[in-house]
Amino acid sequence: MSIVEYRSATSARGGLVLMRGVPGVAAGSRVLLRDAAGGRRNGVVLRVSSEAVLVQVFEGTDGLDLEHTWARFLDEPYRLAVSRELLGRVFNGLGQPRDGRPPLIARERRDVNGAPINPTARAYPREFIQTGISAIDGMNALTRGQKLPIFSGGGLPHNRLAAQIVRQARLIGEEAGQFVVVFAAFGISNAEARFFQESLEDSGALTRTVMFLNLADEPVIERLLTPRAALTAAEYLAFELGYHVLVVMTDMTAYCEALREVAVQRGDVPARRGYPGYLYSDLAELYERAGRIRERSGSITLIPVLSMPADDITHPVPDLTGYITEGQIVLARELANQGIYPPVAVLPSLSRLMKDGVGRDHTREDHPQVASQLFASYARAQEVRRLAAIIGAEDLAEGERRYLAFAEAFEHRFVQQGEDEERSVIDTLELAWELLSLLPREQLTRVSEAELARHYKASANPSALAPP
Repeated sequence: MSIVEYRSATSARGGLVLMRGVPGVAAGSRVLLRDAAGGRRNGVVLRVSSEAVLVQVFEGTDGLDLEHTWARFLDEPYRLAVSRELLGRVFNGLGQPRDGRPPLIARERRDVNGAPINPTARAYPREFIQTGISAIDGMNALTRGQKLPIFSGGGLPHNRLAAQIVRQARLIGEEAGQFVVVFAAFGISNAEARFFQESLEDSGALTRTVMFLNLADEPVIERLLTPRAALTAAEYLAFELGYHVLVVMTDMTAYCEALREVAVQRGDVPARRGYPGYLYSDLAELYERAGRIRERSGSITLIPVLSMPADDITHPVPDLTGYITEGQIVLARELANQGIYPPVAVLPSLSRLMKDGVGRDHTREDHPQVASQLFASYARAQEVRRLAAIIGAEDLAEGERRYLAFAEAFEHRFVQQGEDEERSVIDTLELAWELLSLLPREQLTRVSEAELARHYKASANPSALAPP
């Protein structure tokens, strides 16, 4: 590795240092700066031209004396130390310890930018991952190797939901012991960082988790490295050590805002809503690092969480994310305003790979049919609600009033659950049958007669299952 040092800084402002007369330097390379007091600062090359090099300094440029500032170009990208001891640790976005423990000692350091997976080497995502949340497991199930984002909005409890998934997610079956989680949060407050760390420590989930926390007051360029460091750790755990890794990242909108800010500093031409034109390829570069590889025992499953500005699902971040991933879990403000947690709107939510992860060999034989019936019945109940708003509930027929009772019970019994309440997929399916039994048997056309005979509870009392 060639090392070059220069003292040719011509300006320093806003965390950026401009240096001239620096040949042979690549964008993305690490930089070490030494100031007049002998202190060291970290940086990365943002832009390179024939005349100058633009360097982003993580620790900022305050107090830099240009005449006495040396820059060493390391001619390498940022690398993350990786070993089995990653589990149970908390790092910042650069992979430096945030838990008060010594730095990780490892023989191997990996480029955080990773390497693309050959499409022909990919294996199809299969097998069920249990999150313990009925609205996901029952109707929008997650499969091993899938990319399933959570679309939220400002003020909705997506961080609480992300923490609950990290605490509760697990495999069912023989490979349960090979399941670990990589959690990354960027642009969060100190209070949110404490919440995430304490939540995992108190539940004991931290021992099987690697955490990367980037705070809102830390350098914006570090926010761009945080998801890459998290995915690098996941790749090592999955494809070298054979773990099945669930990666949860929040909030991708904060990441995209950081990308837009850096793009402006670099002088890139803005595109839709000011985001750089390469936003799609940048997100794809991250999301496509998840998956399964043939003849490798491990897997990476990805849940990116993003907040939609003004609840606009056509905003560039959710819009482009939807093109890359295999479905979405949508959180609804209307449900949150009713005090329902988690406020999962099941009708616009979708898991495109659910069909390959549920059923006889994965969860239970009736799971696909029960999920389909729940979707159909809840959609019908929403139509009845709109009709009741026009003519009044008292003028509805008996069958329609049962649909109203089903909708209330579905939202307050099935969708709603405690923040510390973990339901197995069997518990979820049994609860689903309790709710479906509120409806006339002849209306349940998505399930077989054999399943009705086994699970339908003809004596179900609508008032007993209604919300308190």
